This record gives sequence, structure tokens and C-alpha cells, in this order.
Amino acid sequence: MEQGFRLIHADQALIVADKPSGLLSVPGRGPDKQDCLSKRVQADYPDALIVHRLDFDTSGLLVLARGKGMHRRLSILFQERQVNKRYIAVVKGKLEEAAGEVRLPLLVDWPNRPRHKVDFETGKPSLTRYRVLSYNPAERCSRLELIPETGRTHQLRVHMQAIGHPILGDSLYADAETREQAERLLLHAEFLAFTHPVSEAPLSFTSAAPF
Repeated sequence: MEQGFRLIHADQALIVADKPSGLLSVPGRGPDKQDCLSKRVQADYPDALIVHRLDFDTSGLLVLARGKGMHRRLSILFQERQVNKRYIAVVKGKLEEAAGEVRLPLLVDWPNRPRHKVDFETGKPSLTRYRVLSYNPAERCSRLELIPETGRTHQLRVHMQAIGHPILGDSLYADAETREQAERLLLHAEFLAFTHPVSEAPLSFTSAAPF
């Protein structure tokens, strides 16, 4: 670990860091929410700008750009879904299918922010693909590989909760029992792959889930 995060890759165009659970991606509102991954990386790389975010409770791989020009290029890759992302999660219960997809539109739940919800009238189209890796009968939980085809806020957490399999340790969406089954949210961004914005070489990065 390096200053509370793990540096995975750094070159003249971009940085890939492994964010721990319990750390903001960017500064929040108020003096007590200024410590975050972007500021920690900027201590060594002052031109680093975060390209996408992970929830406070989610761990795993994040991309930062070196300067505004690279930030624009990398942001376009994410917006146009040219970045392959894969997560690992441990969820409540046993899924009926070994693999499948969740296609439910999502919208911010304004009275209950920062929560989001499924909304069939005005929600944004959202798609998550899943694959069951294993089932633990003693703990009655399943380990999943999750691929978000869209990048909505809290998408994986809401989709899993919506199909009856909330993520263990989820303080926002899980029931009390499921929330208390883990000391942290068991969601980790384990894989990223995209084309380098300068050299156009294929890049891929992996971070093993710490749970």
C-alpha cells in the first residue's frame, strides 16, 4: 500500500490506483470529507484528475488522467462504453440461474438521497450481467462476477437488491441481517481494460478482491 492506496500503473498519460473501502473517490461536502483518493494521488502526481468514481464503501481499480487533455480522452472512452469493467461481489442467498442479466431502469430517490431506486417511468436504462462463481451453504451467500454494461450510480447495489440478493455489508440497500453479515460492503472493482489514449496499446489491470 502507498499512502492508503495501491499504485497499480503510472505513465505520462494516466494512473491506475487500487482504492480501499472506506475512502472517497473525490472530495465531498464539508471539511470532514476532504480526504479522498484523488487528493492522495495528487500528492505524488499533481496533474492527476479522476476519470470515474467508486462508492465510498467499494474497493478496487480507478483510473486517473494526467492533465485536462488526457482527462477528456479517457472520459470519452468511459462515456462511449469502450472500457471493460468487472466486479466481484458477495450477495445474500442462492441465485436460481448460474448466469443472467438484470435490466432495470434506475433513478435517484430524491427524498432518500443518496439512495437510488428502480423507476420504470423515468429511470435511465441500466444493464448488469452476472455470473455465479460459488455458493456458500453455511453462510447462505453467493460469490458473483458482475459486469455493468451501463454506469449508473449504485447500479450494482440496486440491481442486486432488486432481484432479492443484496450485497453483504451494504449499509444503504441491504436488510439488517445482510448488512451485518460483513464488516464492509463486499463489492470490489477487480478488472479494467481499455485502449491507451496515446499509444493505442491494449491495457488491462486486475486487482484481487480482498474478501
